[in-house]
Amino acid sequence: MQKENLIIIGSGPAGLTAALYAARANLNPLLISGNEIGGQIAITSEVENFPGFDSILGPDLIEKMRGQAERFGARMEINEVTEVDFTHGSPFHLKVYSDEYEANAIIIATGASARRLGIPGENELIGKGVSYCATCDGFFFKNKDVLVIGGGDSALQEGLFLTKYANRVRIVHRRDTLRGGEVLEARAKANDKIQFVWNTTLDSIEGNNKVEGVQARNVQTGSTEQWETDGVFVFIGHFPNTQLFKEQLAMDEQNFLLVDKFMQTSVPGVFAAGEVMDPIYKQAISSAGQGCQAAISVERYLESLHDQALVK
Repeated sequence: MQKENLIIIGSGPAGLTAALYAARANLNPLLISGNEIGGQIAITSEVENFPGFDSILGPDLIEKMRGQAERFGARMEINEVTEVDFTHGSPFHLKVYSDEYEANAIIIATGASARRLGIPGENELIGKGVSYCATCDGFFFKNKDVLVIGGGDSALQEGLFLTKYANRVRIVHRRDTLRGGEVLEARAKANDKIQFVWNTTLDSIEGNNKVEGVQARNVQTGSTEQWETDGVFVFIGHFPNTQLFKEQLAMDEQNFLLVDKFMQTSVPGVFAAGEVMDPIYKQAISSAGQGCQAAISVERYLESLHDQALVK
């Protein structure tokens, strides 16, 4: 079993920022990346709302953050944590596919995953017209026609946001009533750029290296139609990547980790940052800030452990 001072689980903006701050504090952190380095932002084509960059590709931003953390001494292992044991307090035990670890402190930055439609063309066209974040990608659809898939608050909020750029926003919902709040619904229905398509789902997303159209199906009649469109924004929900921590850490009703103002979870010594504990903001910059907070809190926590050991 390898012994570590601090292990960070996850390699998105929260995890990499935590690694940077922890490395600068001489905590010698080990970051276990997961299967995909970078999280959701790594599949974003261009990022224009991260301070310091007029425009940068999502993968390039992640590579810069990774390189900066590693220059200060952070170590990265491309692996996936398969099991954790937080029940006995620090030191904590983790398993990956090929090894086991013991760590004095943990930062969880496993992020959240957008629910996908699971239809042909969706995965192939992510970042090429298929998006799960209007705030991230809406700017690239100036004067375009886009579809928003969903009928809840997120779909309405993001649909309204997209009207700042797109000529037409069609909100496609599988039912004939919305699940969002009344105020949002009223705002959306009053917006001249928004059209609603009821009782409809998508069978496929089509295009040659970019979204060019979709095949839509009426769920009542079964009839299908081909629609031309420039973009498909999917807002059918996110789920935090917290399955690994079930019955070990406190979560809310949506399974987001609960943390205090120091980013500490219900177990002392286990901290969390980013979308794994943030159901509200869901931005790379807010996740990075939370990663910074978690790393500073870990430094103070480890100092307290050291002080306790001296007293004993």
